[in-house]
This record gives sequence, structure tokens and C-alpha cells, in this order.
Amino acid sequence: MNVAVIGAGPAGLMAAIQAAEGGGRITLFEHNPNIGRKLLVTGSSRCNLTNDAVNAAAYYCEDQAWMETFLGVFGVEEFRRALDRLGIPTQKTDDGWYYPRSGSAQAVVEILGEGLAGRGVELRVATHVNQFYYRNNIFELEITALGLHQTEFFEQLVLAAGGKAYPELGSRGELFGVLSNLGHQVRPLLPALGPIFADLGAFKELKGQRFDVLASIWRGEERLGQTAGNIIINQDGFNGPGVMNLSHLVALHSGADLTLQVNFIAPFWSDLADTLTGQVAHPCSLRAGLLRYFSPKAADFFIRQAMLDPAAKLNALTEEQIRQLLEVSAEAKFSVTGAGSFRNSQVSVGGVPVGEVDPLSMESKLIPGLYLVGETLDVAGPCGGFNLHFAFGSGYLAGTHLAGLQKQKSKERP
Repeated sequence: MNVAVIGAGPAGLMAAIQAAEGGGRITLFEHNPNIGRKLLVTGSSRCNLTNDAVNAAAYYCEDQAWMETFLGVFGVEEFRRALDRLGIPTQKTDDGWYYPRSGSAQAVVEILGEGLAGRGVELRVATHVNQFYYRNNIFELEITALGLHQTEFFEQLVLAAGGKAYPELGSRGELFGVLSNLGHQVRPLLPALGPIFADLGAFKELKGQRFDVLASIWRGEERLGQTAGNIIINQDGFNGPGVMNLSHLVALHSGADLTLQVNFIAPFWSDLADTLTGQVAHPCSLRAGLLRYFSPKAADFFIRQAMLDPAAKLNALTEEQIRQLLEVSAEAKFSVTGAGSFRNSQVSVGGVPVGEVDPLSMESKLIPGLYLVGETLDVAGPCGGFNLHFAFGSGYLAGTHLAGLQKQKSKERP
């Protein structure tokens, strides 16, 4: 068996390693001079691998049943066991996020590199696959390396070249046109997990402040999505997981009149509500009460915007005063002006619809021997390890299927 894998990111690395378990010739092409460049920056270089909250509903994917099937065979525990076998033990944070025990993305990349070498994978870095064709059940790859052009032939092909996010790290989506020529649908690629730009109005005063919030995107009266997480207010909008998880919705509805609604008190609303309604005796001032949850700058801002007296007793506010406070702190609305570009977004949405590949093997339903993994498919998850889980998992299933084919072929030989 002669297999080509294009792209040495997490999906391609895992696919090559697993495919090599079955023997045969595995060649991994990477146009960067080193493997795993995008992997090195994940999780602030700590490599957030997966998350206890991984489930089908958490992903942007048009076919939830497909995602459920995929996760049914490659869930969190299956992923952790696969990593253990490679020599990458994991540890979990209190909020259910998994990292390598080393706490180092560099360590993960180096272990994966050793996994390639130890299994006899031929690694070809600084090698650009310009084009490929499918003729007579053979994949023809047009390759450029060291200024030389050549054509090589393979029986199977794993496409793990990524989407368009982080183009400076090598993801440019250059081979999607080939997939379209082969008959696959290719949805427009759009940036995801990036900042959201908005008209901040008075909230510009809070530039640099961080909050844990509940955020939602609205188109008129329709809520398009909602997420909870940390945000930071910057010069022209918001960044951080609390809005990054919604940024693809801005890209998908480009040109629409969208509103970002932010609830700054959601994480502690139950506690605050008991005090505001007098259920808990708390004779402190409004300002002192808000300082339990906000910085002085933020507390003063919300009081000023609600036009309230900072010295007013927190548990003696009138219903109208409570409404004024909630309007600015729990129902803050911002007109969306745009979202981040591919350059400052972590992943992309778009690509081939998942319904065109087998969820158990990642093999194309249109082209036998072609496997589509990672950001080649129209799947995106929220921050927190969801996207690495899918990348590694899709590569694992593709490689495992190829290894099984090779083992079966070996058994059939006389």
C-alpha cells in the first residue's frame, strides 16, 4: 500500500502514524520546514487537547447525527488512550480541559515526530503539493521541492492541509479547488474563533477590562447563538472565548444587521439577586456590593450608566433602580460591525460537508481511497480543545482504516 498524507498538522500527523501501524509506504508532505507549526501555538503553547464537554451539539456541523457517530467511536477517553499509547499522558484542569502532562505543545510535536520516524513514515518537509489528480484509481501529485517539479503516484491520499486560518503558519486552503473538480461540494471558507468588532459607545471606557459573561448574537428577534466565557474589551470590540465562540456566526451572516448582547452579571446573578430582593441581609452600599464582582473601574462605570447613587443601600433599591442596573449590566447591546479575519482567527468554517465522508473512516463517499480530515471538513468547535479533538480524531480514524486495509491485504497474499 502506498499512501500520501498532505499536511503535517495534528490531523495529518495522527493519520500518518496510525496508517503506518499497518505497514506499507506512508509519505507525509509538509510545505513548512517543520511539522506541527499551528499545533505549537494552541492553548497558549500548552496544547489544549480535548475537553470533558466534547459532544455533538457543541460543534458547528450541519449533520449532528454524523458528529454523534464520529464521537461515538472517538470520544474523550478513546482520544486519551490513543495519546497514552503515543507517550503523551494528559492531565485535566478543574474545569474539564485536558492538556499534555508536560504542559508543552513543543513536547507534543516532538513526540509525534518521533512517532513518525519510529514507524518508518517518510517525512518530506519544505515540499509543496501544488495539485493532485485522480486517474485510473491512482492519485497523481504534482510536487515542488527545492525548486524542482515532479509527479508522484499513490494508491490512497489523506488530505489534511487545513483551512485558511493563520495563513502565516501555512494554512491557505489551496487544494479545495481540486476537491471541487472531483465532485465534492466546497462551502465558502470563513474565519471562526476570532474577535468580534462592535460599536462600543460608552463601554470604550472599559478598554482592557476582563469579564466572565454570557454573550449572544441576535439578528432582529432571532437568537443565532449563545455562549459563556471570559472576554476582554478592546479598542474596537471584544475578544476572548466568550465572543470568539460566536464569531463564525458574524462571518456566516455578513451584511446582516446583528446585535451582540452581553450579560456581565450572569456568573453571579443568583447571589446578587438574593441581595437585591432582600432575601439576604446585606446592608452594604451599591458600590461595595458591586465590588464583590467587578473592579472599581467597572463597578463605577455600571453605577454611573444606571444613573444610581453609589452610596445607596444594595438591598434597598427600588424595582425601577434594579431595572436600570440590569439594563446596563445584564442586557448590554452592541451593534456588530464585523469579525476577525483569517489572520487573527484560530480556525475556519466551510469546506466539504461531513455528509460526503464516512464518519467511521473519513473516506470520501465520492472518490475511493481519498480521506478528508481536520479543517478540510465543514466542522468547527468552541474554544477549549474541541477543534484539536476533531483534528486528531479524524486523522486517527482515517489512519486506522488505512492500517486495517493494509493488514487485510497482507493476509490475502499467498
